[in-house]
Amino acid sequence: MKIRLVDKNDIAAILAVQQKSPEAARWTQSDYERLAEDPGGKILVAELETMDPPKLLGFAAFHRILDEVELRNAAVDPEHREQGVAKALLEDARERLLKAGAKRVFLEVRASNKPALSLYCSVGFALHSLRKGYYRDPDDDAFVLALELFPPTVLSPL
Repeated sequence: MKIRLVDKNDIAAILAVQQKSPEAARWTQSDYERLAEDPGGKILVAELETMDPPKLLGFAAFHRILDEVELRNAAVDPEHREQGVAKALLEDARERLLKAGAKRVFLEVRASNKPALSLYCSVGFALHSLRKGYYRDPDDDAFVLALELFPPTVLSPL
């Protein structure tokens, strides 16, 4: 599996993964194109290189303003879930965003989405706040999670 930045030719495959993922936000092709062109936007894709052509397994779409980032949308093809794809996307994003000067990443997740909560906690996200009644169809609260990206600080003896 390879994690890389999105290419304009990936948008159709991203939309196909999104279509199979009811928990993902419903974005349009132009939504992804705008984010990819935005200087603060970053879309990562995971692809299976052993297939010809390579198969897009999942994606994660981020938007950065100054030193804060929001994970705006993400999904993994249902055929490839629980195989480390989402975790690999998040870990790669953490490194890229830290190098770009980001200090923290925020996201909203349905309070009832236990698999997503488990994944996010496994890569270091922690509860920041609760948004009551945030989601519709079905109604649900949102947990706002935050991941601190501060590089490790080495303390020298006084």
